[in-house]
Amino acid sequence: MLNLIHLKVLAAVGRHGSVTEAAKELHYSQSSVSHHLARLEAATGAKLIQRVGRGIRLTPEGRLLAIRATEIVGRVEAATTELAAQVGLQAGRVRLAANASVLSTLVPKAAATLDRTHPGLELILIDRHPVEALQMLRHGEIDIALTFQHADAPRDGEEEGFRLLHLADDPIYLISRRPDDSLANHRHSPWIGGCQRCQAELITVCRQEGFTPRIASLSDDMVVVQALVAAGKGVTTLPGLALQAHRHPDIHTTELTNSHRKIHAVTYGDPPDPPAVAAVLATLTQSAR
Repeated sequence: MLNLIHLKVLAAVGRHGSVTEAAKELHYSQSSVSHHLARLEAATGAKLIQRVGRGIRLTPEGRLLAIRATEIVGRVEAATTELAAQVGLQAGRVRLAANASVLSTLVPKAAATLDRTHPGLELILIDRHPVEALQMLRHGEIDIALTFQHADAPRDGEEEGFRLLHLADDPIYLISRRPDDSLANHRHSPWIGGCQRCQAELITVCRQEGFTPRIASLSDDMVVVQALVAAGKGVTTLPGLALQAHRHPDIHTTELTNSHRKIHAVTYGDPPDPPAVAAVLATLTQSAR
């Protein structure tokens, strides 16, 4: 039978690729880590660790079990917190991941409200791209992922057991140095692209205007992107929440009326949500309005 402590040790070794670093994270001795790994190999009947010089690496079986161990440990920790919260939100912890534009606008409003309404609730915030946030959610490392989806794109996690709560529609703007601008004016301009999904949406909206944008620069940082536009290094598109978080004085914005993205709060597992998670979701919904 698998032992939770052994799995926790294997997950730490998998993260660090080192017995020494895993021991530091867990506050164990190196010999204790090695002992737990040996016991886990005995319990599973599989070789999980290979010696490589003075170090170690996981075997394919070890990598597989380490991934599952991370998920299992995360779920157990979440369940422990949720059980404590069940008593009435006198205490509780919710781990939330979101990208920069959402984390700097919508989330602080909700966090301030939660401090007033549920002072015993601990909200842990992590800056992550939606794809990474969904992976963390699947592995039990977070409780809520805030993601964005462009209007016509398939919904994140729709077929993977995630539950999506629509929070808001976020308009998309052309960012340039001209007032009252349009996409058609920039068929020959250099463009600044962002993450893969944002760049795909940019190409789609430009092709609807009869051209393919020439991507000359790449950045996901809304401050950097706006500074490049202000310096005349190109044009780009940004969502409204990014402009709420930061607005360069030397740019102009033109709303693209047929383009927006949907902001979702994503959870994993069967309903109902634990009380602490439900409280955060309700507050996010209120703040988004």
